[in-house]
Amino acid sequence: MFAARLPKRLPLRVLPRARPITTTCSRRSDALFVHRDTPYNNPKIPFEFDAENLTRAKEIISRYPPQYKKAAVIPLLDLGQRQNKGWTSISVMNYVANLLEMPPMRVYEVATFYTMFNREPIGDNFVQVCTTTPCMLQGSTDILNAVCEQLGGIKPGQTTKDGKFTVVEVECQGACSNAPMMVVNDDFYEDLTPESTKKILNAFTKGEKPKPGPQSGRQTSENSAGLTSLTTKPYGPGEFCSPEFS
Repeated sequence: MFAARLPKRLPLRVLPRARPITTTCSRRSDALFVHRDTPYNNPKIPFEFDAENLTRAKEIISRYPPQYKKAAVIPLLDLGQRQNKGWTSISVMNYVANLLEMPPMRVYEVATFYTMFNREPIGDNFVQVCTTTPCMLQGSTDILNAVCEQLGGIKPGQTTKDGKFTVVEVECQGACSNAPMMVVNDDFYEDLTPESTKKILNAFTKGEKPKPGPQSGRQTSENSAGLTSLTTKPYGPGEFCSPEFS
């Protein structure tokens, strides 16, 4: 009688097969975010601004109210990086923190967040190739490959054996109308082709500085197909007005 009251066993339900999860492969950054003491980068290595840069630093700090002088951390880190042969060492960061009376950790946070600060030594010429969408659609992959090939087969994040070039792959540099482009030190080189890219690098190899800007003949970012608007003389004051207003 007790068994008669038990519910009937329900049939087993066949669950649908789980959909496989697909992911893209991970790609490691070539940037350094965690400090590890090395013989060339440790707090025991002295650093301080030279006389010229110290004067410049004091002028920058004076732009801010005394209680907000920490706002000068970015320009001072940039100044230190330029004096330190293009990279921001732990000693540079500690010096800037002391100068601005900031906790060192706050300076570390800035230096690791902004990609403009290089945490490792770089070559004499710092080549930054943009590969963001607008540049990629215009062939930035070919430009990056041309750079790496011209520099002896190095990969992004590496420096040539002679120490003359470091190449990195970067996000948008703000010259999308002139894509593809790259930055060498402080100068923009735009409207690139693999051929013009190699020509530019050859000039730097010889110690020359090629003319920055578009390499296609454009002056700035005007339409490469020619003028399509504003093709007639603009009218002057009073033209096309009613007679009483002429």
